[in-house]
Parts: sequence; C-alpha cells; structure tokens
Amino acid sequence: MAEAGIQLEASWLARLRTEFEQPYMQSLKTFLRAEKDAGKVIFPPGAEMFAAFDHTPLDQVRVVVLGQDPYHGPGQAHGLCFSVRQGVALPPSLVNIYKELHEDLGVPAPQHGCLTHWADQGVLLLNSVLSVERGRAASHQGKGWEQFTDRAIELVNRDCEHVVFMLWGSYAQRKGAVIDEQRHCVLRAPHPSPLSAHRGFFGCRHFSRANDYLAARGRSPIDWALPS
Repeated sequence: MAEAGIQLEASWLARLRTEFEQPYMQSLKTFLRAEKDAGKVIFPPGAEMFAAFDHTPLDQVRVVVLGQDPYHGPGQAHGLCFSVRQGVALPPSLVNIYKELHEDLGVPAPQHGCLTHWADQGVLLLNSVLSVERGRAASHQGKGWEQFTDRAIELVNRDCEHVVFMLWGSYAQRKGAVIDEQRHCVLRAPHPSPLSAHRGFFGCRHFSRANDYLAARGRSPIDWALPS
C-alpha cells in the first residue's frame, strides 16, 4: 500500500510506519492487489483509504467516532466513517445522527452528508475496516484492517490527552474496550441505524456532552454545524 503511493499523514506515519512491514499488512496488500487484478471495484479509491488520518493528525485528535465498514455503494465512501460525498443521498444512519444533533444542539440538518468539516477540527472518523468490494458489505473484514485500526486507537489512547470517544453500537464498544477512561471520556450509545437508534441513540446527547467535556479541560469544542 505504501509502495503504491498511498501516503499516510506524517504524525500517524511516524508511529505506524512499522505496521506496514508486519506480515498481516503485507497479506492485506496482497489481498487488495489480487482483488483489483480480478477486476473487482474497491471502495473507497486507494488514495482515500487513509483519509481519516489525513484530515485528523494524531496531535489534533479531540473526538473519535468509530465505524465498522465503508459504504459499499457507488460514490458513497470517501474514507471517513458515516460520511458520504457531496451530492450523494444521505444514508439512514447519518440521517439519524443529524436528527440527534438537531435535538441536542439545535443544529439544522445539513442537506449533504460530507463530514470533512468535523474531521478537519479533530474528529477522527475511523472505520475499523478501511476498504470494501462494491455491493458486498463486510467483504474485507478479517483481512488485516482491524489490527491496523486497533493500533491507531491504541496510539490515541496512549499519546493523546482528554479525547472523547463516541462508541455507537456493540461493535464499536468492543473495539474501544482498551480505552483508559481515567484519561479520556468514553460515551456509549446504541448504533444510529434505524434498527437500533430508538433504543437509546436518540437522546444520548453525545455532541453536547463531548463539547462540555472538552471545554472543562481547556480544549476547544467542536463546531458540529456543517457548512452547506
């Protein structure tokens, strides 16, 4: 992957460089190359697989939102969990995120689903798996990405102070089990999917709670309102 020209943001690369040399990452690279050679379409495009890191350097992380897999429909995934490109229809989970944001902070629901404004402020929008085959949800699970993103979470846990982790759903909560809750704020809620949002995602007030935590520790809050 690194050899293919994908560059990781400098602060992350300094700490994750050795991961690219590990057998699991070499195996992942071989798998991705074979999938492409077989004519399969992979999302997001290679240059955007590490977009979450590129938009949110390690020393700027204030909030972490953990997702699972990239969207597998054409034009959706661009490397940030829950986010879709401008002009793409809003996925149901993101619609519910916007509903909770409006109820919590009064932020009007944006007309688009691009969350780069959050990422550029220090919200690490990290999927556990960073690639997927078109039309095949979860098709790249168990290929090595989970180990790589576990390592990234460990780095935030170890090297950053006073970070808010938003863990939505059981998958994210299991992945975030390593977080030191003495040093960081861990907010848990059901997943915003229509199947589970009514079980406690609605009303969780994670956006205001995150900003309250950051402000109480001298860190700038997040501007959750998205520009049109």
